[in-house]
Formats: sequence, C-alpha cells, structure tokens
Amino acid sequence: MKNSPTKIRKAVIAVAGSGTRFLPATKAQPKEMLPIVDKPIVQYVVEEMVASGITDIILVTKWDKKTLEDHFDRSFELEYALEQAGKKKLLDDVRRISTMANFIYVRQKGPYGNGTPILSAANLVEGEPFVFAWGDDLVLSKKPFTKSLIENFEKNGSPVIGVQAVPREHVDRYGIVKLRPGTKEMELVVEKPAVGKAPSRLAQFGRMVLTPEIVEILKRTKLGKGGELWVTDAISEYVRGGGRFMVEEVKDGEWLTTGDPLNYLKAVVEYALKRDDIGPGFRSYLKSLSI
Repeated sequence: MKNSPTKIRKAVIAVAGSGTRFLPATKAQPKEMLPIVDKPIVQYVVEEMVASGITDIILVTKWDKKTLEDHFDRSFELEYALEQAGKKKLLDDVRRISTMANFIYVRQKGPYGNGTPILSAANLVEGEPFVFAWGDDLVLSKKPFTKSLIENFEKNGSPVIGVQAVPREHVDRYGIVKLRPGTKEMELVVEKPAVGKAPSRLAQFGRMVLTPEIVEILKRTKLGKGGELWVTDAISEYVRGGGRFMVEEVKDGEWLTTGDPLNYLKAVVEYALKRDDIGPGFRSYLKSLSI
C-alpha cells in the first residue's frame, strides 16, 4: 500500500536502554548522556532531527533518565552564572538546547525490544508518519541523514529505513536488509542472522520513517528473537503483505553506533577530528602516538 506523503514534524527517540555495557559509568547517568567531546550523544541525535525540520521530539524514557530530561530543560542558575560572567557564547549554546524543539517525555511500558518505544508513543503520533530513531545511533554526514529519509518519503510516499554496509563477519549483530532486484525497495529484513545466512551486508540502523500502518501491525506482532518485540518483525509483515518499504543508504558520511565502549570511542575520535577548533591538534596528537 502506498501512503500519501504528509509533512513530517514529529520524531520518536528511544532512550530507555540500561547501558549495561558501560557500567559503572552508566550507574547514575543514562548511556545517551555520555559525551561526544562536549555534547551528549542524544543531543547530536536531536540536533539532526531539528536540522531536518522536526519540531516535536518525543523521548521514550524510563525511571532513571531524569538527567536526560533535565538536559533539555531550562537551567536558570547556570544561565544566570554565565550571563554574570559575560560568557555569551556559552549562554547562547545552553539556552538553545531547551528551545530548539518541543520536548515530550513518555515512560516506556511493555516487553523488551526496539518496537516497544513506538507503542509507548503511539497515541502521540496517531494517524501521522513520523521519524523513529535510537538515542545512541549517530550519523556523521554533510547533510542531516534524517532529512534524506524525509525527502525519500516525500518522493515515494512509503516508509523508509536507513542502511549501511557492514563487514560480512558483523552481520549477526544487526537487522540485515535484502533489496528487491534493481531497486531501492526492501524485499525482506532478518534480525541478527547467522553470518552464513545473511541476505546481504546492508545493516539497518536507528533511523527510519514509519507510518500508521506499521504501528498497527506492531500492535499485533508477537514477541520474536530473544523474547523481544522487534520493529523489524512488523516491517517484515508489512512487506510480505505487499507494502512498499524504501531503503536509504548513508551518502557522504558514516553511521556510527555508540552501543558498546569500542564503537563509542571510535565515534568520539571521528567527531573530534571533524571539529575546526580541536581537530587539527587532535590529529597531530594521534599521529604522534607510537602504537
């Protein structure tokens, strides 16, 4: 079924994970608040959404995410101190965080799985297409990747998911997409397939535009691999039923997951090297290391 294009203004960002791979650093702070140089991971995700035209950010949280919620709120004492110190640029940067979008917070309820945040926010996006993102996935690219997804949706009128090729030996870590021959349409997606059974090397990641049809399918989707609720299972049912689901590859950039310490460090390095203020000095330092 082809959906009529509708202007997308809402994004649902899943930030209810526990971040156990980062303990003890995540004992008292959300994983999504770990810094990439001087900004938390989730702020980069939100900024990408805002730069793509999103005005309403729905953050699906849980009980221990208060510091994340506070980050996107006003901080009057800090703002006053910066103003008194004459630190105008820092003051502007801090104030912008709370005003760049409308922030809505929803507590996650339901089984484990990346489909549960969608159901937790379903009443807030009812009848609308929306962006769904994971709060620990970054895309470092010249053009905001979410904007590319939205443009794909506006052109084709169909839901769309972001993908990037990964090494063959890593396909069992991701949902892997197979394309219909000669197209950029999904034929199927397999969640964490065995290395020898993967249909391709195209890994889907935490950026997609979903439609009401996908949400309705997800509501009746049974728990899948690992006893979790997977959005990929709902997408697969949609495609099997004749639905058209587009695929958008990252261009002029790179998807950077921060879900484990090694990949988190890689993301920090990549973002630091792109900075005009610290990039050159950091690059020189890396070259000086005799490792």
